[in-house]
Amino acid sequence: MKRQEAERFGRWGERRAAWWLRLHGWRIVGQRVKQRTGEIDLIAQRGRTTAFIEVKTRATAAALDLSIDEYRLRRVAAAVNAVSHRYARPDDDIRIDIILIAPRAWPRHLTNVWHG
Repeated sequence: MKRQEAERFGRWGERRAAWWLRLHGWRIVGQRVKQRTGEIDLIAQRGRTTAFIEVKTRATAAALDLSIDEYRLRRVAAAVNAVSHRYARPDDDIRIDIILIAPRAWPRHLTNVWHG
């Protein structure tokens, strides 16, 4: 897949993930927040929880199982540390989630995946 196609496919997955979150009562407060240390795809709030979300989009559901690893999560966690004060309220629970997206499959939302 060419870089532009991959970028378009990834953005499609992020839009789908945001839609999924909204359907489940979340409010999107940030998208594609970039830091030197990494990027946060989506930031969402529901009640007193602020979730920093990594979205992975692949052509097949089977390919999603290999799409996330500790290195990628560590980069997201570093970005969260740099920006959480801008998005989370003082008494919010903060967590890092992953949403896995593949065509013709329901999104898989994995909650609170980082305990580093």
